[in-house]
Amino acid sequence: MRTIHFLLTSALMLAMYTLAGQETYKEVKHEVNNPAYQAGEFHPVKSYPEKVKGKRPKNIILFIGDGMGVDHVWAGLTANGGKLFLDNFKHIGFSKTQSADKYTTDSAAGGTALATGVRTYNGAIGVDVNRKPLQSILEQAEEMKLATGLVSTSAITHATPASFIAHQGARSKYEAIAADFLKTDIDVFIGGGYKHFADREDGRNLIEELRKNGYQVLQDLQAISQVKEGKLAGLTAPEHNGRLAERGNMLPVATRTAINILSNNKKGFFLMVEGSQIDWGGHANNTPYVVEEMLDLDRAIGEALAFAARDRETLVIITADHETGGMSITDGNLYTGKVQGSFTSDDHTPVMVPIFAFGPGASEFTGIMDNTDVNKKMRQLLFK
Repeated sequence: MRTIHFLLTSALMLAMYTLAGQETYKEVKHEVNNPAYQAGEFHPVKSYPEKVKGKRPKNIILFIGDGMGVDHVWAGLTANGGKLFLDNFKHIGFSKTQSADKYTTDSAAGGTALATGVRTYNGAIGVDVNRKPLQSILEQAEEMKLATGLVSTSAITHATPASFIAHQGARSKYEAIAADFLKTDIDVFIGGGYKHFADREDGRNLIEELRKNGYQVLQDLQAISQVKEGKLAGLTAPEHNGRLAERGNMLPVATRTAINILSNNKKGFFLMVEGSQIDWGGHANNTPYVVEEMLDLDRAIGEALAFAARDRETLVIITADHETGGMSITDGNLYTGKVQGSFTSDDHTPVMVPIFAFGPGASEFTGIMDNTDVNKKMRQLLFK
């Protein structure tokens, strides 16, 4: 009996260690004093006219600021001297974020609701409450012969991007999620997570399988940015990408690269871009971390707006899967960019999150709605 007990205990400890290793972003040391964000140079912001060719879009670019609440947005706006690319968005609403089994959602259930239009349990990746696969908007776009893409500052196998392409009962199944990428015809994906494709317990080399399927598999951001056509797997880190100081302008560059490639498809495209680490700054109760991630997301939004303003057939949507940290702005300066924040939690909160929309169909995304409605409205506009 002692031997059996030892083996069971060892197996449980190993499973817990594996899961913890995959969620290392939650291990970021909390800022006990939570210093204020002190701005450097403000990034320039352009104004774009919202001129459209028709009532329905040919393309949709969905940005998910993971953990982004209203205070996170205001923190970013203050830090950039009172101006963001988000200022271009005149159609604004709110999304209710509850999951099927919890008042406060996690990123897996929140991502699945946005990806599929169905609420599910916390931890679910692209499956319903009975663990049956749900078709995502990305998968439907593939069926309709549109180009598709995913971009993330986390591992591309992490909960939010995974919800658009994988079908797993638990968000911790990183290797199974990576294998699900091979079951699709996605055109472009850029993010971390190289090890989940290359260094696997089952011995499969998904990197070689991707190459056999016609993908350019690249790890260097400069090389990734040079790709103009074809299928691209840009795996920019072994697991998650580092903070902004380490990864640099990865998110804006990856967003621009994905748009350049996907826009070759004459029928249109669907692209999801995640600013993953706004959430991580909230978990860490770290105002500077939150602010730098908000500004990084805004620069990526600027890349999408530049394209959408030229194209006039592209709907750009920005929302969040949930709020993280219960953030509140306690002081700041719109002239210097200083931001002082405080937090009521080191986890997700159940409050509504903002929705911003620009382009054909943008007027559909005003008022208060369920997170599942965001998906349903996108499908109605893109496919009908």
